[in-house]
Amino acid sequence: MIIDCGRCDRAPGECSGCLVSALANTPEGIEDLTPGELRAIEVFELAGFEVELIETPEPPVVVPLYPRGRHVA
Repeated sequence: MIIDCGRCDRAPGECSGCLVSALANTPEGIEDLTPGELRAIEVFELAGFEVELIETPEPPVVVPLYPRGRHVA
């Protein structure tokens, strides 16, 4: 399949609803999402919400109150 954006009937700059631009602008990390998560994103986008994928923050580091091997009596 050859896709030629030069033959598109849309005006320049109206690519936001185009499947080609959606495929070209796929955010990193989307391949890690489950089908349910992808469907939820689709539902929000169809409802008019702007959806942005953000990185999941690292879990907090748990620092023990006392070093291993030391017990407080």
